[in-house]
Amino acid sequence: MNHSAPSKVTIVDVAREAGVSYATVSRVLNDEPYVKPETRERVTTALHEMGYIANRQARSLRTGRSQMIGLLVRDLGTGYIGQIISGGASQVGESRFEMLLFTTHHQAREPEYVANFVGGMADGLLLILPHNVDPYTELLNQRRYPHVFVDYKGSDKGPAVGADNCGGAIIAVDYLASLGHRRIGFITGDMCLTSAVDRFAGYRYAVATHGLVNDPALVIEGDYHQPGGYAGAQVLLALPDRPTAIFASNDSMAFGAMEAIREAGLRIPQDVSVIGFDDTPQAVGVSPTLTTILQPLEEMGRQAVQMLLTYIEDPERPFEYRELPTELVVRNSCGPVRQMA
Repeated sequence: MNHSAPSKVTIVDVAREAGVSYATVSRVLNDEPYVKPETRERVTTALHEMGYIANRQARSLRTGRSQMIGLLVRDLGTGYIGQIISGGASQVGESRFEMLLFTTHHQAREPEYVANFVGGMADGLLLILPHNVDPYTELLNQRRYPHVFVDYKGSDKGPAVGADNCGGAIIAVDYLASLGHRRIGFITGDMCLTSAVDRFAGYRYAVATHGLVNDPALVIEGDYHQPGGYAGAQVLLALPDRPTAIFASNDSMAFGAMEAIREAGLRIPQDVSVIGFDDTPQAVGVSPTLTTILQPLEEMGRQAVQMLLTYIEDPERPFEYRELPTELVVRNSCGPVRQMA
């Protein structure tokens, strides 16, 4: 038996089915105003039932827009990135846009990808935790290409949404100090990133404020990845006078530090307390559960998309920076010094 391929459903077909004009269907597809709610519902039902698939390329030629939002990340290997993407995707789902995800894998490729986006691949771009943005911010700003940095204090480079990284680090050290810790080891993030610089600044400020031990040997440069936390903790634990607590600049490195502590035959928190930063979902899946600093990652993603959509509509808007609050989440990986063996 021969089966003929189904013919492609056109806007004209949908208009006929819904009993409206071609122009009305077009207005519904482009989410334009001045369509009665009952008419919009009738057209939407017809679109769904008839299996209409919009021709994005044709729409792009007609409107000058791709209806795509670009998302540029370094990698997908952390819960931190996943939460931001989840929040952003949920917000994109409420709009007419779709999300186009690219991973750079290497810092040097960021300018290459940005140039592709500016060339028309998408109507706007989100950059999560970007490295050195200097090579391409001039291009973005000259073209007034809509973009938003996420977890980057980029108010002078472009619009950005971030968290209070410095304040969060201060909260972490305040908490450890309240438990009697005076030698607090600190594993930084990738110091090419503003979030890492701000967290280190918060650590130093809090150490000075509480009069804690200010020993350069207690600060180890990390990279925001679990192996970096593991290696950093090994160095700290090998000190003649090891720290009683380790503050890792993100949860991934805190997990690595916990692994190193256990391998050294030490207990958490009885021998060494550990605190992280981010409050990723994995923080409740380790043993002991991780005390950490919460930054609202999903909300950062949502607000970044909201902001980007406003710049797509009005590329001349002044640059805006939104800083979301951070807070302490107490679990089981920190304890008072008096418990230590």
